[in-house]
Amino acid sequence: MSYENGRWMNGGLLCLLLLRIAAVFFTSTAALSMGFNKQSITKAVAIVGTKTLYHSYAAKFHQTPAFIFLVVVNAVASIYNPVVLLCSFFSKGKALHNMMLRYTDLVVFAVTATGAAAAASMAELGRNGNLHARWSPMCDQFGGFCLRSDVAIAASFVGAFLHMILIAVSLADGIQTSSKD
Repeated sequence: MSYENGRWMNGGLLCLLLLRIAAVFFTSTAALSMGFNKQSITKAVAIVGTKTLYHSYAAKFHQTPAFIFLVVVNAVASIYNPVVLLCSFFSKGKALHNMMLRYTDLVVFAVTATGAAAAASMAELGRNGNLHARWSPMCDQFGGFCLRSDVAIAASFVGAFLHMILIAVSLADGIQTSSKD
């Protein structure tokens, strides 16, 4: 992106700006909603004489490595985009900057999509269990946790999709700019 004489140089750059702002919104939503995701329940586990014994169970995002990965990659992506906007404002369209930007955008897209996919596989396991391994589903007992996880995963997939569109628009803008030279 380049900025000249107080105005954005073309519509493609405005599109990139809006895509980056939307990506920040969705990736930060994913990181925050999963990062603060926890739920506790208390269940009766035994009756001894006339006294009922209770035990508390907790579901927390940091108990699953895929959920930790989702939080980390979305936090990085949500910080990356404002930094790119600031750097782009001051770079004034240098070719090396634009090339590096495309590569780092591709890396951010890849890790964001990977984090969302890993978390989605764990969410499916939590929702349906695995009868062959005798793992019971847990979403019937931790419904709020699963719902917030689903929101975070969906936001992460939208953020990854926005990064994919951002790469395509950036490449198209670069091809259009190079053909004018």
